[in-house]
Formats: sequence, structure tokens, C-alpha cells
Amino acid sequence: MEKLDILIAEDNPKDFEFLEQLLSDWEEPVNITRAPNGRVALELGLARKNPLIISDIQMPEMSGIDFAKRLWEQQPEARIVFWSQFKDEMYVRSLVKVVPPETVYGYILKSSPKERIAAAIHTVLIEEQCWIAPEVRKVQGRAGHSLTALSDIEYEALLDISLGLTDNLIAQRRYLSRRGVQSRLNSLYNKLGIDQEQYHSEKVGDSFNLRNRAVAVSLARGLINAYEMEKEELDFQEWFQRFQRTHKSKR
Repeated sequence: MEKLDILIAEDNPKDFEFLEQLLSDWEEPVNITRAPNGRVALELGLARKNPLIISDIQMPEMSGIDFAKRLWEQQPEARIVFWSQFKDEMYVRSLVKVVPPETVYGYILKSSPKERIAAAIHTVLIEEQCWIAPEVRKVQGRAGHSLTALSDIEYEALLDISLGLTDNLIAQRRYLSRRGVQSRLNSLYNKLGIDQEQYHSEKVGDSFNLRNRAVAVSLARGLINAYEMEKEELDFQEWFQRFQRTHKSKR
């Protein structure tokens, strides 16, 4: 029987060893290659025909979702099982955007029982069927519902207020008027279920800071997290430096 060639994109040695042991128990003989980060995973994946992959989502160099997006652009037949300790809505939202039509993939949580992890991997890589963890399916439902799913511009507004930007700076960064900024924020609050009348009344005044409340709700929903916000902060700093140089040159 020909060996299955499986690529594991995982930066944590212990997690890799767990998967290696799990696959060694299969009836099918397996050849395993490890990629310690997303960039190496992309190089190895592109060099294979019909690659079979298990990938972490949070990895150095390139995230699992960015890696999958770039691989699928050239090899849409690649079968990928995402395994992660996170079921954050931001990851589910990003993943839905990059999966090609009719592509087989899976999403399993690292906290799942060993038997469930093994079943998920086998279902996707061997049986060629999608497998999504029940906990992730619930998040998919919320992320795909028209009343609760954030649009791209609403998500952009969430990132801006999470970075602590003022209306003026958001307007500069996104090429908007201040009224346009407020319109986006109001739309974001509505999608997050933040009743502005509830948090502000003539009797009690400003009971809550709506921006801070939006960030708190978004953290609870998994729409943002510290790991991804680090990357957003770097992107913002690059833009802000360009903005400052341009602003100074106009003086």
C-alpha cells in the first residue's frame, strides 16, 4: 500500500508530536512532514500534487488562514484540516472568505477528545468529506446570519476603535467624513446588539462608553483577540508614519 504523504503545519513541537502519534495509529501507512511556520508550509504545499494538510491557525511568519488562502489560489484541490485551540468568530469569518467552492476542508478544536480529532482528520483527508466541529458550526451560524454578521466596513470600524482611534483619525485613514465614520459606528453597534438608547438617557446620562462596550462585546464573541490585534497595530503604525510624513510635507 502506498504511503499517504501528510504535511503538518504546526509550530508547537508537543502538538506536532501528538498528531504524529495519532497518525501512526492509522491502518493506512503515513509519511509525515512538518512545517514549523506558515511560510514553510506554503513552500512545501505548493511543491506537492493534491496536498493533504493539517494546519494550526496561529503560526509565526504566516497564519494558517493566510497560508491556506495562498495555497488554494494555486491548488484548490488541496485538503486542509485546521486544528486550533480557538473558535473565534474572526477566524471563522476569515476562513469562509478563502475556501474555494467545492473544496474539502475541516476545522477541529485541539481541546476535542483524541478520538474526535482522529475522526475529523480521517474524514477530510481520507474520505474526502468536510468536517466541522459542532462548536465551530455554532459560530459559523452567527457569522453568516444577516442580522449579526459584520460587513467588511463594520469590521473595519471595529478594528479602528479597538486600536483607540478618534473619529478624526478614522476619517483620515478610511477616507471618510466624520458623518461617514459615525454612520459606520452606528451600524457596528446595531450588529453587536448594543442598544444606544439603553446606554444613554437623559436621566442617567452616558452610562456606558459605546466604543468600549463594542470592544468588550467583540472580545466576548471572538471577533477580535490580542494575537490578531498585534498585527493590526503594526499595520496601523505603518499607515500612521506615512500619514505623519505626508501631513508634515504639506505644512
